Amino acid sequence: MIASLSRCSRLLALSGLFALLPLGSALAESRTLDTAYGEIKLASTPQRVVTLGENALDVALSVGVTPLGSVATRGGSDVSAYLKSKAGDIKIVGTARETNLESVFALQPDLILASPELSRDQYQKLSLIAPTVVPKGNSFEDWRNNVEFYGEALGKSSEAKAAIAAVDARIDAVKGKIEPGQVASVVRWSPQGPGVMSQHLFVGQLLSQLGFKGTAMAAELTKKPHSDALSLENLSRIDADWLFLATLNADGDKALEQARQQPAFARLKAVSSGHVQSVDGQIWSSGSGPLAANVVLDDVEKAIAAQ
Repeated sequence: MIASLSRCSRLLALSGLFALLPLGSALAESRTLDTAYGEIKLASTPQRVVTLGENALDVALSVGVTPLGSVATRGGSDVSAYLKSKAGDIKIVGTARETNLESVFALQPDLILASPELSRDQYQKLSLIAPTVVPKGNSFEDWRNNVEFYGEALGKSSEAKAAIAAVDARIDAVKGKIEPGQVASVVRWSPQGPGVMSQHLFVGQLLSQLGFKGTAMAAELTKKPHSDALSLENLSRIDADWLFLATLNADGDKALEQARQQPAFARLKAVSSGHVQSVDGQIWSSGSGPLAANVVLDDVEKAIAAQ
């Protein structure tokens, strides 16, 4: 009799605990992720997520998860503007180069989504705070891989796959508006000058799927995300049928505006044909994910509609 009462008490306690948990959190299927630092087993749906990269933040927001904290975008002090409306009042816990461990700890996360660039030393420290998942590979991998990886970590695999499918469907729709075989050049302008972005990165992958070709310089960048800054005398190396110009901050904006006044800039084929589109450097030179993909496609549609 005493044993039966004891079992009932335990069952009642457990049922009370489950009643306090968000629906599905304790009952989510366990899953094992193959990460950059070994296998990690996750047993429930995370409720307190921190992202240490805007790709991870983009994916989380794409599948309906609002993280408590994230890192500032490159060249800024907050997350990218295109994510801000969905991210809300998110806590900034560092930059793309350095994470503030105390800020992460203060948020008491139950899952940390890190970028592929996270060092082993940082990984070991963060893992003491919460399970920390680091995708394999680098920024030259198919951008969809990380979407599926983060989606699985969040217990949102089906939502992640649906987000990818939606982007692919939109690409197919936009592709029909573009003359195939045209060359597109993506250039990030800084005070030091223009740097050509590799065509193997996220944006280059999207442009390739849309039917664009990359410039010779962009194709050669298989290990570096962008070229060294070019002088105005070498501007012909950035030229193409279409030119997408990105900046990261006010200094880059000023440098680009000054370059536009130079005869060498005016002689570019893309400029003379009116095929120049200014774009957000936080997305076009360092962004990735379903939400970023839709911004890129918005920019491409805007460019071709204006020709």
